[in-house]
Amino acid sequence: MDFFISKAYADAGQATESNPYFLPIMLVVFGLFFYFMIMRPQQKRAKAHRELMSAISKGDEVLTNGGLVGRVSKVNENGYIALELNDSTEVVIKRDFITSVLPKGTMKSL
Repeated sequence: MDFFISKAYADAGQATESNPYFLPIMLVVFGLFFYFMIMRPQQKRAKAHRELMSAISKGDEVLTNGGLVGRVSKVNENGYIALELNDSTEVVIKRDFITSVLPKGTMKSL
């Protein structure tokens, strides 16, 4: 059985020397890839959502995360918005749960 082990040692070639700059260069490349493919688009979406939240005013028709469509009836400075779902129903939600502002007249067309 020892003759298999000796062959394994005999077949081992010389160790190749690698470029010492290869690892740092690859780390920088992966870091740039991560930033431009993951971080930067997320930052753009977050900025657009912040702008959307600051532009909401009374009378806007909005869509919430839960799928509710309503008209903004009151905007509080503490981060809450009162939505009028129909003439007799009003709900209060956090401003962050609004996903989009709909065009005027959307509620009537539904």
